[in-house]
Amino acid sequence: MRKPFRARAVGAILGLALVAAACGSGDGAEEGTSPEGDPIRVASFNFNESVIVAEIYAQGLEANGYTVERQLNLGNREVVKPALEGGEIDLVPEYTGSLGGFLEVEQSSDSDTMWESARAAFEELGVTLLAYSPAQDKNAYVVTGETAEEFSLANVSDLKPVAAEMIFGGPPECPERPLCLPGLEEVYGLEFAEFVPLDAGGPITVAALEGGEIDVGLLFTTSGVIAANDWVSLEDDMGLNPAENIVPAIRTEVVEAYGDDLVALLDSYSEALTTEDLTEMNARADLDQEDPALIAEEWLTTNGFLE
Repeated sequence: MRKPFRARAVGAILGLALVAAACGSGDGAEEGTSPEGDPIRVASFNFNESVIVAEIYAQGLEANGYTVERQLNLGNREVVKPALEGGEIDLVPEYTGSLGGFLEVEQSSDSDTMWESARAAFEELGVTLLAYSPAQDKNAYVVTGETAEEFSLANVSDLKPVAAEMIFGGPPECPERPLCLPGLEEVYGLEFAEFVPLDAGGPITVAALEGGEIDVGLLFTTSGVIAANDWVSLEDDMGLNPAENIVPAIRTEVVEAYGDDLVALLDSYSEALTTEDLTEMNARADLDQEDPALIAEEWLTTNGFLE
């Protein structure tokens, strides 16, 4: 489901001119009028779930008169975060725990605590975290049913006696990510025989797990492929993963330019989005190959945001 990032996207995003934030009315537009100001540049990470949520934001904004520019499938956080801080994009769906790790704040399994810590740190960099959604998507350390049965695996800690003989597959940035290999080593004491760089929980990782090229794969808890293949998502029994609520991350200058109407609109989407929604939409995108834009449109319509 996660398309691999292409190097040309880095050049494209870094080549954008740094533009001053929108300078329209402070409280948004009246009904039936188009909000003044620069287009809101909505971006996503390079995997389907992020694209779907970004499309929810983009289509919802457009339906309420905002002009939107899309920069979807932009890349991983190493690309997206500095682009947001540098004013090259304006809005992206973020994950509180993973973002907090990048901001080097204390991790927490409590959603309020995790959001507040990440919010305070990001605010200093000119980015505002709006209200977080109840929907969460965490890292999942996944094995096939056969592997789970052979080695009696139910929890991540069960891997310790056998990890040295296993191949772990995940995104290329996994060796540097605190919730990936470094965290698995620090919290669980796991050292795998080999790490294979694949994609961010997408079709390459899925194919490698299916084909036996890896023994353990990094997927995501809302991935529909896990249940579809009767795979086992190992329980994070020692609490490596923090709360991972989805939250709109938006440049503070854009919030100040458009005001409370924009905030209320994005907050309404966050409030309605659930983990079950994510799982269902991911399955449609990943397994059925449906267009993320159409999936987002249907979600907005079903939840009363579009007619």
